[in-house]
Amino acid sequence: MSEHATKTDVIIIGAGPTGLALACQLIRYGIDFVIIDAKETTTPHSKAIGVQARTLEIYEQIGLADKLIDLGWKAEGARLIVSGKVRGEVDFSDIGKGMSAYPYVLIVEQGKHEALIYDHIKSNGQDVRWQTELQSFSQDDESVTAVIKNSSGETETIEAKFLVGCDGAKSPVRHGLGLKFEGSTFERMFYVADVEIDWEFKNDALMVFLMKNNLLAFFPMVGQNRWRIVGTFPEEFTKDEGEVLYDEIEEQIKRDAELKLDITNVNWFSTYKVHTRHVNKFSEGRCFLAGDAAHIHTPAGAQGMNTGIQDGYNLAWKLAMAVRGAGNKAILDSYNEERLENAENLLKTTDRFFNLVASPEPVLSYLRTHVFPYVAGAAFSMDAVKKFVFPRISQIGINYRHSVMTDHGDGYLDIKAGDRFPYFIVDGASIYDRLRAPKFHLISFSDGHGGQQDTAIGAEFERIVDRHEIPLFPHIAEIFGTDKSFNVLLRPDNYIATISGDASLAPIENYLKGCL
Repeated sequence: MSEHATKTDVIIIGAGPTGLALACQLIRYGIDFVIIDAKETTTPHSKAIGVQARTLEIYEQIGLADKLIDLGWKAEGARLIVSGKVRGEVDFSDIGKGMSAYPYVLIVEQGKHEALIYDHIKSNGQDVRWQTELQSFSQDDESVTAVIKNSSGETETIEAKFLVGCDGAKSPVRHGLGLKFEGSTFERMFYVADVEIDWEFKNDALMVFLMKNNLLAFFPMVGQNRWRIVGTFPEEFTKDEGEVLYDEIEEQIKRDAELKLDITNVNWFSTYKVHTRHVNKFSEGRCFLAGDAAHIHTPAGAQGMNTGIQDGYNLAWKLAMAVRGAGNKAILDSYNEERLENAENLLKTTDRFFNLVASPEPVLSYLRTHVFPYVAGAAFSMDAVKKFVFPRISQIGINYRHSVMTDHGDGYLDIKAGDRFPYFIVDGASIYDRLRAPKFHLISFSDGHGGQQDTAIGAEFERIVDRHEIPLFPHIAEIFGTDKSFNVLLRPDNYIATISGDASLAPIENYLKGCL
């Protein structure tokens, strides 16, 4: 390494939600970093507004979930509107009940969201180097070297063990690595506007307008009569993104809504073409990609920002092990394996969802306007529908069953290795309250009348594993599908590494040996 270079463990390029959330995780693991961004500070705009349950579970571990909830609004229902009339209502206030401590989608402005996690970074003695750009970077088998330039034109060399590009859809890091970013582009022009509306409806539910071939939805925001509007122009609309005037957006909104409304104030608006793309791999050597740098897609289901935050959550513990010299190469390689599969699945899902709500295909159009509004309320009251929809929207259903980091061991249980550890209550509190330490977690469930379980783990693992012994209560036995004692080893991101019904801890220790 150069004698005059600043030295750190990880360089983060980009301080949007993905980069900031990754920095929070590195703080949690005690890993040094430098984070830069060309902007002056966090965004003042609302931008991405949907925060999913899995993101809140991640924030819970660092004490930020409740603070973020206080800044937002829980999406608890939707009105379905066809031809200017409310044709149906959906109650999803408890859609995720029993599946997460956060059984809802939280609506909170990205500007407030970013400010909260940025404050957390500063309260832990770190900061973002704002108005600073990446000039170049290179890597070898031992390190990554980056040259950055601040607003005064001064350059600085930083050397680190790893670099993570959280630098958006046009990612200089991705371009520098020569990675592909292939996919397709929707021909429709999308628009988004944050406005204040004077009309007959309270801002207590989503307003979903079902049409033959356009998309329009109003999302309630915190504050008097404040709404986020997302919609599309017709296919024949030919202007480019920078040419669209707000008046054209408002005219389209009123035409599609077919409701009497007065937009009294416009706080922010934007237009954009939607691209569906993902990178061909999430890492190259000691450099990694996360967030929009690695995947972009339609806004359907409020998945983008949350997926970027999960990218960082997946990567942080692996970087921490590598920095400390405690992890093998397969652990770092598993980041690409796990998150690339997720990105591929995500793009397919968001494309399908977009087609369901906006495709002009005659059958879908008929179902959307003449059938769905009248059956949706009843459908979303059914447990089977909730158990299908919520895990997919909330991202708690993502699994890494195919990962090299997953040892299926005893595969006889209903919950499988590679799954997120299920949420349940023990002694009046969430099981996740016990799983906040930045370590592997070994949980021994005892049926109380089996043979004596081995409770001593090898000394070489004690610093990276914490232990929990929990009675196999009936509700836990029902979730896992067994009434016999078993052990579960969780990764630091609370995904199940392996499950063993063996009375000894040998299978657990064998897994851990493979990680070191």
